[in-house]
Formats: sequence, C-alpha cells, structure tokens
Amino acid sequence: MLSNATIAIIGGTGKSGKFVVQELIQQNIPFRILLRNSASYNLSGGDIVQGDARDAEAVLRVSQGCTTIISTIGQPKGEPPIFSQATRNVLAAMRLMNIKRYILTTGLNVDTPRDRKGPITQAGTNWMREHYPETTADKQLEYEVLAASDVDWTLVRLPLIGLTENSDAIVTSLEDCPGTGIHGIDLARFLIRQVEDKEYVRHAPFLANRSTLAIR
Repeated sequence: MLSNATIAIIGGTGKSGKFVVQELIQQNIPFRILLRNSASYNLSGGDIVQGDARDAEAVLRVSQGCTTIISTIGQPKGEPPIFSQATRNVLAAMRLMNIKRYILTTGLNVDTPRDRKGPITQAGTNWMREHYPETTADKQLEYEVLAASDVDWTLVRLPLIGLTENSDAIVTSLEDCPGTGIHGIDLARFLIRQVEDKEYVRHAPFLANRSTLAIR
C-alpha cells in the first residue's frame, strides 16, 4: 500500500480507468472518484463526487483531501475535445489544494522534444492527425499546458489497451512506443506506481507489454 496517499480519480469508469479503480481497491488505497453518471459505477469502493472534468468546481471537489490526481479520461463521442480543459482544471485545483503529483494517460500521437518515433508510431500519429485532427491537436495542447506548469506530472503515452486481466512484463521509452499493446491491469499498476516513483516526473513515457515487441 502507498504511504499516506489518497488518490483523486478522473475517468474511472472508462476502459482503462476501471482497471485503475479495481487495483486501488485491491491495494486498499483510499480514493475519490469524479463521475458524470454515478449509475455507471458498480464497484464498492471510493468516495463518489458527481461532476464533469470540464467543470472546474467539480474537479476542485474531487481533489479535496487528496495527495495525487490520476486521470484516464476519454473523449466523449460527438463532443468537443476535452483534454486540455480538463488538465487546466486539474492544475488549478492542484494549486488551491497544494497537490504536487498528476499522472495521466494519452495517445501515442502526442509529440515531445525527445521523440525519435519509428515508422509504426509515426504512422499511427499521422493517422490520428488525419482522422481526428481536433482531438489530436487538443491532446498536443494538453502536453504543452503540462510542460509549462510547475507540478510533478507524468503523461503516459499508450498503444492499444487490452481489456483483460492478463499481465506481462512492460517496456518504457521516452523516444518511441516500444510495442503495439498494453494490458489494462499492467497499465493500472504502472500508473499507481508513479505516485511515488520519480523516474518519469515531468516526462511523457511510452508504455507497452514486452510480448508485443516482436510483432512490430
């Protein structure tokens, strides 16, 4: 169990967020969870806060009493991009609540100055730019907002997420996505470890399962 940690969870009912919540319950780590629709939450754990990540007051409420914020928020279908606004709200709440640690996920299409993307990762980036230009641009803006902030953030860039309880060794890189997939449970455990792990503070690592390296 993490020492003296209480986690604020945003996006906890999404495809990867569910694994994070389940793992927090399994590890007996206290958490608060922001929910647009509490009926979508069927787990017996955490303090529920009703609200939307695009609402600064809702983000402030879920952050109360927390030491870290973890976001696995997804893009609601048919709505304007939400990522940069949600992160601005998180950063504002962190300042008011004196929270230093922010851990969140994004796609492999986000670029950073350290990148040396290979052909597969670059092709995926180009595809997202072509087919989802607004969302891709907003995710890039989210990174720029983080980079300009003074908090201890970690932005985890992801390939395809496997929605299974399977587990395998993971590989990280700050330059290129090392594989084509990541198991949901391995992602959850990695995100939770970042609460106390300082290796990727103010960095945007790619994450993948080792078993997916051979098929790249």
